[in-house]
Amino acid sequence: MNEMKLPADVEFHEDIRLLIYRPHGVLNEQSVDKLVGIIGELESKLQEPFNRFFDTLGHDEVELNYRYVIQISLHRVLSYLDRPPVKSAILATDSTIIHYCQLHAIVTEDSPINVRIFQEREEAAQWLGVPIERLAPKFAAGST
Repeated sequence: MNEMKLPADVEFHEDIRLLIYRPHGVLNEQSVDKLVGIIGELESKLQEPFNRFFDTLGHDEVELNYRYVIQISLHRVLSYLDRPPVKSAILATDSTIIHYCQLHAIVTEDSPINVRIFQEREEAAQWLGVPIERLAPKFAAGST
């Protein structure tokens, strides 16, 4: 696993089988494509499934559209067919981000990718079955 260099905003915790993505700045097609690429690489490298936690609280702007969200969600469904179920917990308080994530959840509904949106970090940790400390940002000053 060490041979794959992850960007600064992505962590993989092998012990709890959890990918954490904490992006900052603009949520756009490039940032989503980057994340989808990383997930795809990890899925092909690792034999076992892993859950995902997306902390969107660092985003300050959203530049997406519904067509793109539907396309990327369908891509994920098709690329993850016949694989073990995984959980994708999304921490979001921005109404625009929540709407796009709800659309993603609807498109992935009948797939092994189980998407849930949370406004509280504690609830996401509970659903994922991981300690809340593992989901807290490293720079915990002023975090939710």
